[in-house]
Amino acid sequence: MAKSPYRPFTPNPEQLALMPKTSGNTINGMGETEYRRPSRIYWHDPDKIKHGKLQKWFYTQDPDNPAINDAREARAKILAIEVPPISGEPLQQPAKDWSQQLAAYADTLDLERLGITAFKPEWAYDGITLDYKWAIVLGFAHDYEQMKSAPEAPAGAEVVRQYGRATKACKDIATWIRERGWDAAPHAGPLAGPLLMIPPAIACGFGVLGKHGSLISKEYGSSFRLACVLTNIPLQPTPNTIDYNVDDFCSRCQVCANACPPEAIQAEKVPVRGKLKWYVDFDKCIPFFNENFGCAICITVCPWSAPGRGHRIVEQLKRRELRGKSPHR
Repeated sequence: MAKSPYRPFTPNPEQLALMPKTSGNTINGMGETEYRRPSRIYWHDPDKIKHGKLQKWFYTQDPDNPAINDAREARAKILAIEVPPISGEPLQQPAKDWSQQLAAYADTLDLERLGITAFKPEWAYDGITLDYKWAIVLGFAHDYEQMKSAPEAPAGAEVVRQYGRATKACKDIATWIRERGWDAAPHAGPLAGPLLMIPPAIACGFGVLGKHGSLISKEYGSSFRLACVLTNIPLQPTPNTIDYNVDDFCSRCQVCANACPPEAIQAEKVPVRGKLKWYVDFDKCIPFFNENFGCAICITVCPWSAPGRGHRIVEQLKRRELRGKSPHR
C-alpha cells in the first residue's frame, strides 16, 4: 500500500524544544494494566498541563491563513453566546416525554446525530466530579470534499467550522433544558472540557473505536466531530445496536497507518489504563499535528469515511460472515 508522501517527517526543532520530559504516552496510561481515570494532557488550560507550551505553540502556526482565521472568527462569535441561567421550577414529566421532545427539538438544529446514555463517573478526567445522570451526545459530519485536502488549510478550517457548529447546537440544547427549570452543561471541542467524548458516544451507538484512535460510524466513517450536554432531566437511553466487526476490519486494514506521516498509529492493540485498545502514539503524533493545521489525515483516508461507503462495507462484512469466511480474507 502507498506510504505517506509526508514521510520522513522531521519535527521543527523549535517545537521539540518545548516537549516536556514526561511522555504523553505515560500521561495517557499506555502500557498500564490497571484501571484509572484519564489525566488531562491536551486541549485544557495550557498553564495547568505539562504539554501546555506545545498547545500554545500550535496557535502561533500560520497566523495569516485566511481560511483558518475566518473559521476561528466565526467560532469565536458562537463561543461568546451565553447559556442562560436555570429558569423557574423544574418541569416534571416522564422520561419518555422528555426524550421525545428533546429529539423533536434536536431535529430543528444543525446537527447529524443525537444519542442519550447514562453518565459514568469514569468518563470524567481525574480530579473532576460531575453530578449528572445523563449524557446527551451530538454528532457533526464534516464536508468530505473539504477534508480530502488534509493536512492542508481547507481541512483544518473545516474542522474549526464543525467545532463551531457543535458548540452552537449543544448550547441551544442546554438553553432548551434550562428554560424548563433543569441544569444542563454544554461541552464541545476543541477544548476537551471535563470529560472524554468518545466513551459516551460509543455507549449510545455512534460507532466503534478504530485503529486511528477515533470513532468509526457506519454513516460518516470517522469524518465527524462530537459534542455533549450533561443533565439530570429524566431520559431514556439510545440503544446501542452496532453489529458490524470494526475490530476485525481495522486489524487487517493498513490505510491509516500507512498514511500517518509520523508513523504514530500502533499496529496492534495495547493496554491503556487497564483496557486493551487501539492507540496512537501521542509523542509521535502531536508534532506533525501542530505543524499541519491539526492534520486529520487518518480520519479522512479511513475507508469508512467516504460518503456512503460505510454502509457498503457493513453489507460486505455481513455477506462474508454468512458465507463462513473471515472479513478481508
